[in-house]
Amino acid sequence: MSGPVEDQTSTSDLGMSAIEVREGRTTNIGRLGIVRVLPTKRRRTIGPWCFVDLMSPDDMQAPPPLEIGPHPHIGLATVTWLFAGSALHSDSLGTEQLIRPGQLNLMTSGNGIAHAEQGLETARVAADSSTMGVQMWLAQTEGTRHGGSRFQHLGELPTADLGSGEARVLIGELGEAASPAEVDHPTVGLDLRVTPYVHLPTNQSFEHAVIPIDRSVKVEDTIVEPGALAIVPSGHELLRIETRGSSARLMILGGEPLGEEVKMWWNFVARTTDEITEAWHAWQVGDEDRFGPVPSPLQRMEAPRPPWIPRDG
Repeated sequence: MSGPVEDQTSTSDLGMSAIEVREGRTTNIGRLGIVRVLPTKRRRTIGPWCFVDLMSPDDMQAPPPLEIGPHPHIGLATVTWLFAGSALHSDSLGTEQLIRPGQLNLMTSGNGIAHAEQGLETARVAADSSTMGVQMWLAQTEGTRHGGSRFQHLGELPTADLGSGEARVLIGELGEAASPAEVDHPTVGLDLRVTPYVHLPTNQSFEHAVIPIDRSVKVEDTIVEPGALAIVPSGHELLRIETRGSSARLMILGGEPLGEEVKMWWNFVARTTDEITEAWHAWQVGDEDRFGPVPSPLQRMEAPRPPWIPRDG
């Protein structure tokens, strides 16, 4: 997934004692409607998670196809999770992989990778939900972000039975259920269903984001609506999550605070403006040593000019 991310730096407000709710903002990527819930005001990362888009088409009767042409990434891992439809992932490693609901695509960019995503089926969303899936990024650590690229497709993922809820473990672990996904920082990612409430065990060293998908939920004493996220600081052993009536679906994302300042612009996650400038120039000139060709029929995406680079730069 590609989308405009402004020049942003992670803040140090990781020690807050209360759960906070932040509203997402709507935008578009091509013809597809997006609700972006992370990054958000005064908060750029939650654990290593630095980007979360909910794919929610404006036209419910005929949602547009997912068509994201070849584009570059550095310093991050993309995490693709669908609720409906299917998409073909293609990348400069030569990968061509179909993804369906319940399967995970995890692409680690390192120093540089390019990829594309093309929907192969019209996403028929359920009557009680307008969200087709979630596109997420993990910021890589200093030890891995300059390294090589790789791609993982996980066709089956473990689940954890929580009594009145069930969690699919995308990344990390919950109880005895551990995902085989390989990441470089202590992280958790869950697709959780709740009816009517659950006590979710959590790692006390992790901070978390709670993101409702189809219904409002109460996180401890805080109400969170779809299109928003709740920020839960570290220190919790259990989270009480409650819904009224029908089952609710939500994403739980968390991890140990990254401990590094992260600079984000367009599709690049870095630590300095110079690193982003170098990646931008490499994409502009078609540097195939850094961003190789992608086996996709979609049109290559042009990078916008960074605001700090003069027109003759």
